Amino acid sequence: MFTPLTETIEVSPQISIDQVTAAKAQGVTMIINNRPDGEDPSAPQGADIAAAAEAAGIDYVAIPVTHAGFSGPQVDAMIAALGKAEGSGGKVLAYCRSGTRSTLLWSLAQAKQGRSPAELSRVAANAGYDLSPIRPMLDALSGQAE
Repeated sequence: MFTPLTETIEVSPQISIDQVTAAKAQGVTMIINNRPDGEDPSAPQGADIAAAAEAAGIDYVAIPVTHAGFSGPQVDAMIAALGKAEGSGGKVLAYCRSGTRSTLLWSLAQAKQGRSPAELSRVAANAGYDLSPIRPMLDALSGQAE
């Protein structure tokens, strides 16, 4: 149902309220919403997912990414959220419309922490996502132009 990038991070298209419970059953301890409210008014909005997450005992973080692109504060917020989840030994589910923005933001956060852009591209490709649109950003953040 969710696409694993690593053992501790999965990405997904927009999730439903019912999928919050399914995520909990799969060991998810934090949900990261990368979709701005109102992008699809018929989809569950952030407050709906946040309430379901709270009811399930799952941490919830909103880091909305519009189609305008990514910012330094978004990357830093993703690093902080992932660090919190890692500190608690939990698994993260990040979602947006298709899973792409979540994958891209995760990759940028990883690159800023020194992970190889080539390795990140391989991980993303194995999950069906293409990082080539942000490769220059990955290289710059990682300091590892390849």
